[in-house]
Amino acid sequence: MLTRRSLILAGGALLVPAMLRSPALAQGAEIGTAARPLRAGVTSGVHAQVLEVVRDVLAKENFAVRITEFADFIQPNAALAAGEIDINTYQHLPFLETQKQQRGYDFVPVGKTVLTVMGVFSRKHKSLSDLPNGARIAIPNDPTNGGRALLLLAKAGVIGLTPGADYRATVADITENPKRIRIIELEAASIARGLDDVDAAAITGNYAVPAGLNPLKDGIAVEGTDSAYTVLVVARRGDENKPWARKLARAYADPSVKAFVEQTFGGAVIVGA
Repeated sequence: MLTRRSLILAGGALLVPAMLRSPALAQGAEIGTAARPLRAGVTSGVHAQVLEVVRDVLAKENFAVRITEFADFIQPNAALAAGEIDINTYQHLPFLETQKQQRGYDFVPVGKTVLTVMGVFSRKHKSLSDLPNGARIAIPNDPTNGGRALLLLAKAGVIGLTPGADYRATVADITENPKRIRIIELEAASIARGLDDVDAAAITGNYAVPAGLNPLKDGIAVEGTDSAYTVLVVARRGDENKPWARKLARAYADPSVKAFVEQTFGGAVIVGA
């Protein structure tokens, strides 16, 4: 099922793979054809795995999708804005709205894909109540997922937040911290690898699952299935109603995609929540 992937490394300037620059893409050809595949960007891990299944579903309808994987949360939107890809599928609505405000992107959601549940994990403590004074907890350093982690910690009673705090919360919104917890903000993709270096860490399912962690089974705190964090298919404004964009979004509802997700991720990933 897997084909050769292109990976854009985090940091530095955007690295455009040869396939994005390839003259083999026929000028004027219809998007979704062999001559002009739909260029879809995605973050590596869970979302890439699911997109591969979607690609195979569409291949049976003679609709071609070319996948480009990215190693961070910033480059897929930068590539979409630059026209280097046609569509991406990796971000939930709060993240999209924040990116639009901060970077001026004119992007539009096309449809829903999957929800990856966030959990708090620890290899040193069996529960959050076991955390010692001064414990170090890692959370994502990107807007929205960092706030998402703080909300989860607040719900679990580890910290208190400013009344009305939402996904935009930052460490400045912490109003109660009885155990003097130290919040360590790290790039989301690196947190699972550094789990042994902290007392606990909040990790989204798309990075937890590849690291062998299931939020529902291994998490010492798990968020609910809040559909606000369901990942979206996103296009540039004006493309959201194009047949190729709608076709990709609809394919996520295919029964074979749902079966793959259920069998592969054991409830840590939910289709179209």
